[in-house]
Amino acid sequence: MEKREVVGSGNWAGNVVYGAVRTHRPESVDELRRVVAGSRRIRALGSGHSFSLVADTAGELVRLDGLPPVVEIDAARSSARVAAGMRYADVAAELHGNGFALPNMASLPHISVAGSCATGTHGSGDGLRCLSASVGALELVGPDGDLLELRRGDEGFPGAVVALGALGVVTRLTLDVEPAYEVAQNVRVGVPLDDVAARFDEIFGAAYSVSAFTDWRSGEAAVWLKCRTDGPAPAWGGGRAAPGPVHPVPGMDPDACTVQLGSAGPWHERLPHFRPELTPSAGKELQSEWFLPREAAAEAMAEVRALAGRVAPVLHVSEIRTVRGDDLWLSPAYGRDSVTLHFTWHDDLVRVLPVVAGLQERLAPLGARPHWGKVGTAPAPEVIAAYERAPDFARLARELDPAGKFRNPFVDALFPRG
Repeated sequence: MEKREVVGSGNWAGNVVYGAVRTHRPESVDELRRVVAGSRRIRALGSGHSFSLVADTAGELVRLDGLPPVVEIDAARSSARVAAGMRYADVAAELHGNGFALPNMASLPHISVAGSCATGTHGSGDGLRCLSASVGALELVGPDGDLLELRRGDEGFPGAVVALGALGVVTRLTLDVEPAYEVAQNVRVGVPLDDVAARFDEIFGAAYSVSAFTDWRSGEAAVWLKCRTDGPAPAWGGGRAAPGPVHPVPGMDPDACTVQLGSAGPWHERLPHFRPELTPSAGKELQSEWFLPREAAAEAMAEVRALAGRVAPVLHVSEIRTVRGDDLWLSPAYGRDSVTLHFTWHDDLVRVLPVVAGLQERLAPLGARPHWGKVGTAPAPEVIAAYERAPDFARLARELDPAGKFRNPFVDALFPRG
């Protein structure tokens, strides 16, 4: 029987209270198809980790975590078909248990596969693309409850992966996988931000996955180096080795973090910063992030440092990462290798928003693209103008959802209905 509940809940951070009249939690794909077919307006809700209004709706919401948690591995094709509502932590554990791995993980393994892919969520690494780029096929429920599968190579596929929930409700995704590997991570502290900017390529090329954490005001960073044990050891050794485990947010208990100090372990227990069974990051927080062209890294860092006096008082910590470019139309890394500047803010929207606006003003001329799932202030027309394939996505949305069943104000602002 279909499950329904009145919605009175919000997102993970609590800064968004969903306006939906009800939420559904179907337990089979057939039930999901009936729910979608019977709804006038409906949006899919992942793990609720977006800080923006991307998932909000005045219609109905549907959660996918009630669908059977299936991971079907095809070793011959180096792929795995997974249920859309599963957390990355659970998918990764199943893959690893069968000798396989994903090339990349985000900082938090708590997030859902479909929601992460729909918003262009990413990890860090010069050779690593966003999580969405590992999708080789996806199945979604269309407005009439029909099932549609799109595969890599299909005409509209590059527009269907990072799709902001605007094309339908994704039920399953096929992910590229590879043989399991091990990773060891070390942290270097006291690294001058001047060095990070001046030696950017050397530092971010020093390991399989590299992140730099800073408050922007101290003039220093902590650099996290995650090395595959089947690859070269880091040649860079700036700053000094952390004497013990550290948390990205200064002063917080590192017990929530994945194992450090060079102890090798399974890929899925090292690539994320946080362990899936514990509260990640700072807990009560807001987040913003911008993707910029890789070559603008030093200039972008200088712009943020110019605002350090405004940024630091409302900041838990900021993270600098790199992302390889991809061909997904609405990916913030579309067509260019990128540097991302991430900000974990105090849970104080009134004080945070003016700072976000100041950062947006300084970073926009450098080609900044805001993360779809984070707090931002840029007007929607300005945001979408940075995506050259936006008209192609708009046509795909009209083709797959002509009546706009899956649209919401967030999507409408980006792609007005003419």
